[in-house]
Amino acid sequence: MPRTHVNCTVNGDEVDFLSADDTSLLNALRDELGLIGAKEGCGTGDCGACTILVDGRVNCACLMFAPEAEGTSITTVEGIAQGDHLHPLQQTFLEGAALQCGVCTPGFLVSAKALLDENSNPTETEIRFALAGNLCRCTGYDKIIRAVQEAAVQVNGASK
Repeated sequence: MPRTHVNCTVNGDEVDFLSADDTSLLNALRDELGLIGAKEGCGTGDCGACTILVDGRVNCACLMFAPEAEGTSITTVEGIAQGDHLHPLQQTFLEGAALQCGVCTPGFLVSAKALLDENSNPTETEIRFALAGNLCRCTGYDKIIRAVQEAAVQVNGASK
């Protein structure tokens, strides 16, 4: 099968890779770029484990073909931290034990980051709505919601 040259920005770095036209962006990120944070949970866009940001918008990487990433700016869970300094969301997830097996965690983090980028002071209802596309089989969601609420407090405190 012919391969397409793809040039895009991933986590702030310009990248180039070759991909078959029918390769998902999720597989290209994992196999071609070594970014294994996004997970394949369902392959149908229903679970959110593969959530990434494409040009600032939440997307399921399993539903995009890799060549569709041409010219875009992508953020994965690996791109949320600033070097060795965790993003407040990552820190509050750790401190609040808002994860168990970890398969869904990267998708929750990316979706929550998109929410806080747009609305740094969301209500509980807004958080639940923003995370509705992310499923977890291990937790009851309460710790996840509390971790996002605490991260919002920290983000707002840092911006004041």
